[in-house]
Amino acid sequence: MKHILGTCVFGLLAVLAPAARGEPAASIRVSTFSCDVTPPLGGQPIIWTTPLATVEDPLWAKGIVLDDGNGRYVLCAVDWCGLCNSSHRLFSTKLAAAVGTDPARVAVQCVHQHTAPYVDGDAQKLLDKTEKPPRYVDLKFLDEVTDRLAAAAKQSLDRLQPVDSIGVGLARVDRVASSRRIITPDGKFHGRMSSAKDPALRALPEGFIDPMLRTVTLGRGNKPLVRLHYYATHPQSFYGDPRASADVPGFARERLQKKENVFQIYFTGCSGDVAMGKYNDGSRAARDELTERLLAGMEASAATTRWMPLGRVQWRSRPVVLPLPADAEKMLAAKRAQLADPKGADIPRVRAATQVAFAQRAGRPLELSLLALGPVRILHLPGECMVEFQRYAQKLRPQGFLAVAAYGDLSPGYVCTEQAFREGGYEPSASHVAPRAEGILKKAIAELLEEQ
Repeated sequence: MKHILGTCVFGLLAVLAPAARGEPAASIRVSTFSCDVTPPLGGQPIIWTTPLATVEDPLWAKGIVLDDGNGRYVLCAVDWCGLCNSSHRLFSTKLAAAVGTDPARVAVQCVHQHTAPYVDGDAQKLLDKTEKPPRYVDLKFLDEVTDRLAAAAKQSLDRLQPVDSIGVGLARVDRVASSRRIITPDGKFHGRMSSAKDPALRALPEGFIDPMLRTVTLGRGNKPLVRLHYYATHPQSFYGDPRASADVPGFARERLQKKENVFQIYFTGCSGDVAMGKYNDGSRAARDELTERLLAGMEASAATTRWMPLGRVQWRSRPVVLPLPADAEKMLAAKRAQLADPKGADIPRVRAATQVAFAQRAGRPLELSLLALGPVRILHLPGECMVEFQRYAQKLRPQGFLAVAAYGDLSPGYVCTEQAFREGGYEPSASHVAPRAEGILKKAIAELLEEQ
């Protein structure tokens, strides 16, 4: 298998490298930054309103600043479950101001662990206007943590160093990801989430996933300076208790950083309908095994790295407006009543507030962006996209190397396929957008990838 994958990557690079060699030498520099974004005990809740009682391991925001002499670009992955609406903009605008660039040149993506905060400041402001509002977002903490993150990014500018080569790697991850939506030959729909104690659920096939982990490495003289890993699965092996944890991807990421002494960043791809349920019964042993397998995939991907000249840096973006459901007016009236009900349970009130908050900003576009590093493309998407969007993007670029990071502005909730809406299940029920959002998002992805 390793030989096959190595041959596959080598063949891909044979196609990519000539284009890169034709580029003029560029003066490009990179810096890395990190910031502990773990809430204080008893402070900002973790998803949704769970008070934080213990920290198993820190939550990090990790990123890079790229400077090509004409502008600066920021990629940042945050060990939080989600950032929505004004909360996502707060991260982007403060990072942009800190490094002297435009917020449109900043991509902030969440890793999406469910042992971490899920914040929508706009939803909290709606709740604060009601009687006995749930404590969902600590706006003061949000302001403080983004100040610290911005300071870390700004300080990294003193460590900008030349980068002249880019490497790409690819490896199959064994027994980690599996579909959350299985339809058996008898036509029955099966929902399989991040853990499954029922052996019959775990026995069902992996289903439709993207099993490949992709690694982009920036280097100088083919010496790695930073590695960016991209893999599509819900990243949590457990949740629902008061522990903060970077979970499986965080454990693997930090172990590889310590082993290689190279800065490592992990991005979660389009995995709204992909999780670890087939291989996770919720036990500590299963979590340890999942960590080992993901780490093995990251190591294998890094080991297949093929280097080429970096070429020039390009950044493109596309605004997209995703439509509300057809019954939005009726649905929103019910949600406003629900969020305002002081006798209602906290989590349903919070969920209702997030739907209303998205509806209030629905006319303001979400942002897609694409970073081109020579022949390599990195696509950044908003929302909790199903894996179909990632597979679709890859089909549009069959001879090129494309990495995809989802979980940018998470205000639209799940972005599902029209087929998923017809089938039903959890994901469509947690979407804030209409089924026709699939075609709109795919059109924007195609425009980004096809633009020269």
